[in-house]
Amino acid sequence: MVCFKELAQEVKEEVIAWRRDFHRHPEVSMKEFRTAERVEEELRKLGIAVRRHGDTAIIGILEGAKPGKTVALRADMDALSLTEENDVPYASEVEGVMHACGHDAHVATLLGAAKVLSKVRDRLPGKVKFFFQPGEEVAQGAKLIVEAGEMDDVDAVFGIHVWADLPAGRVSVEPGPRMAFCDMFKIQITGKGGHAAQPHRTVDAVVAAAATVMNLQSIVSREVSPLDSLVVTIGKMDVGTRWNIIAGKGTLEGTVRGFDPELQAQAPGIIERIMKGTAATYRAEAEMEYAKLTPVTMNDPELTEMAADIMRRLYGEESLASIPKQTGSEDFAFYCEKAPGVFAFLGVGNETNACYPHHHPKFDIEEDVLDRGVALYAQFAWDFLTGAGK
Repeated sequence: MVCFKELAQEVKEEVIAWRRDFHRHPEVSMKEFRTAERVEEELRKLGIAVRRHGDTAIIGILEGAKPGKTVALRADMDALSLTEENDVPYASEVEGVMHACGHDAHVATLLGAAKVLSKVRDRLPGKVKFFFQPGEEVAQGAKLIVEAGEMDDVDAVFGIHVWADLPAGRVSVEPGPRMAFCDMFKIQITGKGGHAAQPHRTVDAVVAAAATVMNLQSIVSREVSPLDSLVVTIGKMDVGTRWNIIAGKGTLEGTVRGFDPELQAQAPGIIERIMKGTAATYRAEAEMEYAKLTPVTMNDPELTEMAADIMRRLYGEESLASIPKQTGSEDFAFYCEKAPGVFAFLGVGNETNACYPHHHPKFDIEEDVLDRGVALYAQFAWDFLTGAGK
């Protein structure tokens, strides 16, 4: 059996250097051109075959010495439209763009795993596919890779997300739903505008919109079991132009999050019923655009236990932590619809520099634990392909 703890230590400094390079050169979703070029360059140095899809999706293929199963390891590459406020040597050099979610660490860590796995390819059965994915923040990259057929031969898929709310080095890997489905909707309310002094001659879109916002809150409180989790949030309300004009049109934009696929299926119909009924009460009309962005990220129980056992073997029982399922979403879920999958959280928080939440302009990570991510990626692939984890 190969133990990747030591091998991960050997590439640790290189992984940190890669992470800092990617952090200095962040790129927004679906435009990760430099990142993709650097990833492809490093993979080819390792003798790993590369396929591209779209402009920036990079798939590395490591063929083992003999036939076997196929495992996919995934990292996302995109950054956020945010101005960095950290005073560090590796701060973003791109104005208004920052790696504020840790995807730079994901890319570097998966490159480290590719390097250590390439060292044992002569003993490796089957195939490892490395998914360097664009566009996670806009829920486009995983679908691109799935639609390209890259999951068709995959027997298991594994991903890691660095997590600021976990102490550095601890890992949460737990079965069942781990991240919520994410839907987005836009409601267009149409009334009849007019003078603010003559409301009886109008159909007030402001009143209809405000009532719709309030009535949608009853979905969670009165239509969903209190034992289930659901979020219905209106994040944007655009109605009216001037203090003395009654608005004839208004727009609401919002999101629905939850962990039950059945609730995800029911949500559009429930929202449409409430919005149309509410609008009609105020003599207005309402139409909706609805998009299902991501499914629930669901961890396979057997593979989850394998990943947890890897952490116990490599770093001890104390390396495992438990955190609640998250109402944020992940397009990693699309991979889990095609094959059993596991999504783990690697703690990178500390009390000095890495104490800010994801998507914050001062977000940073404890780099010293990235070797644990390398080891977990690589050991998961090895154990799954060789059966060592059973």
